[in-house]
Amino acid sequence: MATSRDVARAAGVSQTTVSRVLHDHPGVKPETRERVLRVLREMNYSPDGLARAMITRRTGTVGVVVEDITNPFYPEVVEAFCRELAAVERRMTLWNSGEAGEPAAVGAIRQRLVDGVIFTTATSDSAVLKEAVRQGAPVVLFNRYVQDIDCDRVTTDNLGGGRIVARYFAGHGHERIGLISGNQKASTAIEREKGFLEELGAHGFDPGAVLRQPGDFSYHRSRRAMRELIECDAPPTAVFCANDLTALGAIDAAREAGVRIPEDVWVVGFDDIGMASWKTFDLTTVRQPISDMVRAAVELMVRRVSSPGRSFEHVEFGSQLIIRGSTAHKQLPE
Repeated sequence: MATSRDVARAAGVSQTTVSRVLHDHPGVKPETRERVLRVLREMNYSPDGLARAMITRRTGTVGVVVEDITNPFYPEVVEAFCRELAAVERRMTLWNSGEAGEPAAVGAIRQRLVDGVIFTTATSDSAVLKEAVRQGAPVVLFNRYVQDIDCDRVTTDNLGGGRIVARYFAGHGHERIGLISGNQKASTAIEREKGFLEELGAHGFDPGAVLRQPGDFSYHRSRRAMRELIECDAPPTAVFCANDLTALGAIDAAREAGVRIPEDVWVVGFDDIGMASWKTFDLTTVRQPISDMVRAAVELMVRRVSSPGRSFEHVEFGSQLIIRGSTAHKQLPE
């Protein structure tokens, strides 16, 4: 195996220069950097990871915390993080479940087992996460934010997504409208519901008249919620679900009760997971650009690790209504 001394000799530079190139130190001339990089490629040089970590105090590993890996949204997110982290030569450590995962991930930062952590689980009561951010830990929030946490974050326009669904329902004449909410400690659920209800109000609906059922982003809870809505004296003709998994549960509950979709009730979700396009569900939903969001989160993490003192950034992506067979009309009203 080639050593840094071999690379230095072949490139005609000192070992110090090779080390600076490996660690992306700014004090190297561009032509020298390119020459060293060329020799590194030609010699298939592989630096000792432990030695590099001891020198740079960086592990090359980024943690990712997800809420529930059995939710189809998260495997898609994790796959995207694997791909994007590999593209910037980083490894990934995964923690499942926000309750247990957040303390473990924060502990890993403190022990320097990871360079930083991307959290998809942040809620208003994430006390351990809040304390880590106050202490300056390298943290990026993904698809969530918390009011009193100031750190890098990547989100979708959840308010706007909720408004799109409300305009869609109102524009096609629905008067009995249902809502199956999500975790009320999560910014995603709060903002989707807020945008939805505010836009209904702007179209002359009484938000208080919306038939609401509590949910937790889960399939089984949403099935129970949808059964409650169906059993109302005047059941809704359109239901907005806080995420796609909730919508899938609602669709199955409707079918079990003999309620036709979309003839008797429209169902709309949020996320556009892969299952949403399956023929058996054919779900109308609000799409989040997951690949773009993950790429942005990884870029924020890389910049945060290399420049801990830089200003925090908030990257927000737009949302788009994807119309499929769980609703009867193929166009969003102007």
